[in-house]
Amino acid sequence: MAAYIRKVRTASGATAVQIVAKKDGRRTILEHLGSAHTDSELTALMQVARDKLDEGQEELDLGLDALAGPGGGPSLIIAKRSRWLIETIAIAWSRLGFDVVDDEAFFHLVLGRLVEPTSMSDTARVVSEIGLTPAHRNTYANAFTRCTTIDYRNRVATKCFEHAAATGGLSLVLYDVTTLYFEAEKEDELRKVGYSKERRVDPQIVVGLLVDRTGFPLEIGCFEGNKAETHTIVPMIRQFQDRHDIAGVEMVIAADAGMLSAGNLTALDEAGLKFIVGSRVTKAPADLANHFHWNGNAFADGQIIDTVTPRNAKSAVNDVRHRTEPIWDAAGHLKSWRAVWQYSKRRAVRDNQTLNAQETRARDVVDGGKAPKSTRFVKTTANGRSLDTASIDRARSLIGLKGYVTNLPASIMGPGEVIAKYHDLWQVEQSFRMSKTDLRARPMFHHTRDAIEAHLTVVFTALAVARYLQTETGTSIRSLVRTLRPLQEITMTIAGHPHTAADPLTPDAVRILTALDLPTR
Repeated sequence: MAAYIRKVRTASGATAVQIVAKKDGRRTILEHLGSAHTDSELTALMQVARDKLDEGQEELDLGLDALAGPGGGPSLIIAKRSRWLIETIAIAWSRLGFDVVDDEAFFHLVLGRLVEPTSMSDTARVVSEIGLTPAHRNTYANAFTRCTTIDYRNRVATKCFEHAAATGGLSLVLYDVTTLYFEAEKEDELRKVGYSKERRVDPQIVVGLLVDRTGFPLEIGCFEGNKAETHTIVPMIRQFQDRHDIAGVEMVIAADAGMLSAGNLTALDEAGLKFIVGSRVTKAPADLANHFHWNGNAFADGQIIDTVTPRNAKSAVNDVRHRTEPIWDAAGHLKSWRAVWQYSKRRAVRDNQTLNAQETRARDVVDGGKAPKSTRFVKTTANGRSLDTASIDRARSLIGLKGYVTNLPASIMGPGEVIAKYHDLWQVEQSFRMSKTDLRARPMFHHTRDAIEAHLTVVFTALAVARYLQTETGTSIRSLVRTLRPLQEITMTIAGHPHTAADPLTPDAVRILTALDLPTR
C-alpha cells in the first residue's frame, strides 16, 4: 500500500494536508498534518509531509474535497521569520565589522530602517513582523542616547574607513550636501529656515556626506539650516582627517560647483589635499580667452581644453597674445588653478533647449506677463522691464561647455581622467537619494541636537549596509527587501513534535544569496 500526500480544501477555505493511502479502491487517511491559511503555512506543511514519506512517493492535489474539520490532533505554528532577509543584513553587518557596536537595540534600529523605514516607536512592529523579538520602546530610546554618549558614529565610521581602505576606495572621495527638513514651526540654534531646492519654508539642517568613489559612506555631518554649502566642505574634510589621523595623506576630493570658492580651494590646497570641483560656465570666457580670440566659439564634439583659471576675479592669468594654452603648474601659476573644459554636442543640444525655454519665459515677462521673483534675461530699470539680449547671446556662445577646476598637475592626471573622476560624483548623489527615499531620512521629528545626530548615525549605518549589499549583489536595498522579506521559515508543532519548513527560494533570491556566499538550501 503506497502512501502519498493529498491537499484538499476545507470548509473554512483553508488547505488541509494529509498523508493518505489507497488499497482495493478505498482511500485511507493515515495522518492529517494540519490546515494552512497562507502560502507559507502550506509550504511548511508540505515539507513536513515529504519528510514523513519514503523517498519516491507521489503527491496528489485533488483540491476539491471538503473536510468538516481537522483530524489527528491540532497543528500549531510556533514562529515565523524572514530568515533570508535577516541573515543577509546580519552578514553585511558582520562583514563590515559593525558588531563592534555591541548593542542589539541599535542593530534593530538600523535593521528597521533598511526593511521598512519608520519612526523609532514603530521599530518594534517592523522587527516583530520579520520574526525577531523586539525590545521595549524605552530600550530603543536608550540606544539613541548611547549613539551620542558612547559615540557609536565614531565606531561605525572607523569600520567604514577600514572597509573603504581595504577595497581601494580612498584615492578619490566625493562630497556633497543636502537638506533635511523638520515638521516644526519654530527655528532653534540648529534647525533654521534656509535655502531649499524644493522651496520649502520649514526649519531644516544641512547634511554633508563624504563617500568613496563607489558611493560607500565615509563621514556624515550636520550644520545649521541656513549655512552656505561652501562653508561645509572644509570642516567635513578636517573632521574626516582628524577622526582617522590621516592629515597629509594624499586624497583627491571631488565636489560640485557649489563648493567653488577661493577660500575653500585655498584651504584644501594648504591642507595638502588635491581637489576637483565643477566650474561655473560664467567663468568660461576668461578661462578660454585664448580659444575665443583665435578660434571664435567653434568647438569640436568632445574637444578638451586644458588651461588655467584665476584664483580670484581680480587676477588676469590668460594672455590672448599667445595662441597656445598655458600649462598649469603649482610653482609657476601662484595666482591660478588648473582648469579643464570640455565641449559636448549632446550637452549643447540640451543647453540650447533650456535657453530657448528661458528666453520664451523672459519675453512673456517683458510683454506684460506676471513676473516671478527672478527671471533670467530680464532687465528691470526705472523705465520698466526689457529683454537682456546681450546676456542671451553670451549664454548661447557657451552652450555645450562644462568646466572643472583642480590643483592636480597634468603630469599626474590627464584632463580626461580629471573629467572621469568628477563624473563619479553621481555616486554621492545616489547615496543621498537612497538615504532620502529607500531609507527615508526625512522628514525628522527629533528636537534636540543629540537626537538629530543619533538619527543621522542610524541613517549613516543603514546606508553603509545598503551600499555594501548593493555592491555585492547588484541589487538595490529596496529590491532586495522586496525579494527576501516574503520568504519565511516556519516552525510548527504537529502531534507535539516540532518541525521546520521554509518557502522555496525564488531565482532572484538564489542569485542574491549566492552573491553573498550564503547557503541556498
